[in-house]
Amino acid sequence: MEDVLTPDEVQVRRGFWDKVRATIGRVGFLEEAIAAFYCATDPQTPKWVKATLVGALAYFILPFDGVPDFLAALGYTDDVAIVLGAIRAVGGHVTEAHRARARDALIKLSM
Repeated sequence: MEDVLTPDEVQVRRGFWDKVRATIGRVGFLEEAIAAFYCATDPQTPKWVKATLVGALAYFILPFDGVPDFLAALGYTDDVAIVLGAIRAVGGHVTEAHRARARDALIKLSM
């Protein structure tokens, strides 16, 4: 039986790559965010890990958050804290394979 996507999962799948493209060169944690995306969309990832990462990624891509992203130097500080905190919380579930895919994706998107 196929899993039904939560509203956050739908939002992340729809908006993640647009947000990545819009923030290349402005956000230093994109590689980690992309690795988290690959982990969250990996069928082998446990549901609780997916839920943790999807929640953090939804916070990153949604326009309304604690510190508005348009504020110079401060705009993404809350986003980085949420994304990196989620990655720490899920431990080794974000694998080297997810990170390698993230590096490759970031290189391709930067060209």
